[in-house]
Amino acid sequence: MLDCAAFPDQRQALIRQILQESGRVVCTELATQMKVSEHTIRRDLHELSKEGFCKKVYGGAVLQLPDAGTFSRREQENSAQKATIAQKAATLIKAGGCIFMDTGTTNLALAKALPAELSVTVVTNSPAIATALLQHPLCEVIITGGQIQRASGATVGATAASQLEGIIFDQAFIGGCAMDPEMGLTGFDFADCAFKKAVIAQSNQTIVALTADKLPGVARFVVAKSRDIDVLVVDANIKQDVIDAFAAQDVRIVCA
Repeated sequence: MLDCAAFPDQRQALIRQILQESGRVVCTELATQMKVSEHTIRRDLHELSKEGFCKKVYGGAVLQLPDAGTFSRREQENSAQKATIAQKAATLIKAGGCIFMDTGTTNLALAKALPAELSVTVVTNSPAIATALLQHPLCEVIITGGQIQRASGATVGATAASQLEGIIFDQAFIGGCAMDPEMGLTGFDFADCAFKKAVIAQSNQTIVALTADKLPGVARFVVAKSRDIDVLVVDANIKQDVIDAFAAQDVRIVCA
């Protein structure tokens, strides 16, 4: 049987495993499980956070997710899962409204999932999403301009942000790299995250659709606190404790 008190390397390896499986750890629970002090666990989490493996939060730590790479690469990952979530998210769109559809591969799946009979105006900063929406018979498409950022596959600079002025969105479907009940919605690119904040500030309802691998977890820059997200669309097989944690932040959970 592993003596966690005597072997810090093995103890930290076990913490890594728990973080990868659960996305979050609590100091008191780890201390009890490993029969060491909370101070020892906090020291372990400090070491793991220095390595970039996790981010320390009050009472524990959350998994630090790796940068997922380019838009084209992400589009190929978890495609069936994204399609299922997108179908559910599409049912939330209000007919006749003006919505913002943020860049992201799950939102690209959402653009392809809009019912043919749905009449809606969509503003987007993603050329890929705009192109997909042009196939829709009743969708009016507006795309923001400016330089296209390769990583996000979208326009996120000052030009795009200035074009949002004067538009109040009925709904905004915001993409994200990770979300945690305590840390909120996060992303890896500063400019992209700043643009998302500007959209949220001008939307009556903010909706986020995420695959299970992004929950719970944190990226680098905060987009919004969980309480500022109205609806979170997730997989039907998401863990109940994760659902409960988001519900405690007044986030409405919709399972696909």
